[in-house]
Amino acid sequence: MRVLVVTNMYPQPETPAFAVFVEDQVRSLRELGVEVDVLFMNGRRNRLNYLLGYPRLWRKLMRERYDVIHAHYVFSGLVARAAWRTPVILTHHGPEVFMTWEKYFCRFTKRWFDKMIVVSQEMKERLGVPEAYVIPCGVDMERFKPGDQAAARRELGLPADKKLVLWAGEFFRPEKRFEVVQEAMKLVELRDANVELVLLSGRPHTTVPRYMTACDAFLLTSDGEGSPMVIKEAMSCNMPVVSTAVGDVEDVIGGVEGCFICSQDPGDVAEKVLRALTFDKGNEARRERIRSMELSAIARRIIGVYEDALRDFGRAVPSGEPQAER
Repeated sequence: MRVLVVTNMYPQPETPAFAVFVEDQVRSLRELGVEVDVLFMNGRRNRLNYLLGYPRLWRKLMRERYDVIHAHYVFSGLVARAAWRTPVILTHHGPEVFMTWEKYFCRFTKRWFDKMIVVSQEMKERLGVPEAYVIPCGVDMERFKPGDQAAARRELGLPADKKLVLWAGEFFRPEKRFEVVQEAMKLVELRDANVELVLLSGRPHTTVPRYMTACDAFLLTSDGEGSPMVIKEAMSCNMPVVSTAVGDVEDVIGGVEGCFICSQDPGDVAEKVLRALTFDKGNEARRERIRSMELSAIARRIIGVYEDALRDFGRAVPSGEPQAER
């Protein structure tokens, strides 16, 4: 099977952690024998790159034959949909389907694609596409795994004698609500001066596992998410987690020892962080909870969607039952 991935988010030298989950999905598909090419349009640098994406797409289609086109995010999907003779699958990754001005494009174009993937049940319901497949992005559980905390702290220059709370992401984006983190940590430190916040932003994704090994708990306070990768990565490292109930977070951490759902009230966040810090990182239940989200398992489900799209398009598909689940 040959697949063209069309995306406006993909790691670049200047932004090495930018949408690494798309790169990981491409890699996992290749490891299962799918031939994947990537057409990246840097919409962040210049919105005109979306318009330039059309001739770039057409040139690729003139030179190569693809069984399926898989677009990530709605504007990439609008470019990919210019290929009417090939099944086009669109994956929505984040709360843009119901939170930002982009939601209007998402809703208006939702019937234009042959198949649609969303990363959480919330997105499926709020977008109003009952036939969409709910498939979160996979976690590299070989990269994200428990390790030697003392060694990781020495390597990163972090204090050896503190309780460390990790927050990771683009703190300048208002929907991430970093101001809630700052206010909550002030309250935490008033009750326990031995607790310190570690802010991880703008670093290569390869460093994230070391920070998760070094820190004692993970915190997320966003207004909205699709299926936040950092939560699943933290769980894969056995970290206690405190998070707002966004995307599929409740499904991922609910009922797991050391993990807590919080509001965006700084007092509630502080209370849950202090409780999370009473748990150690030896509980394998956190890692086992996200076992079904391991990269290869998710890649097989994606291939199932490709097979369904080909079948509905009247094209030949590989033998075997599809792995896709709606």
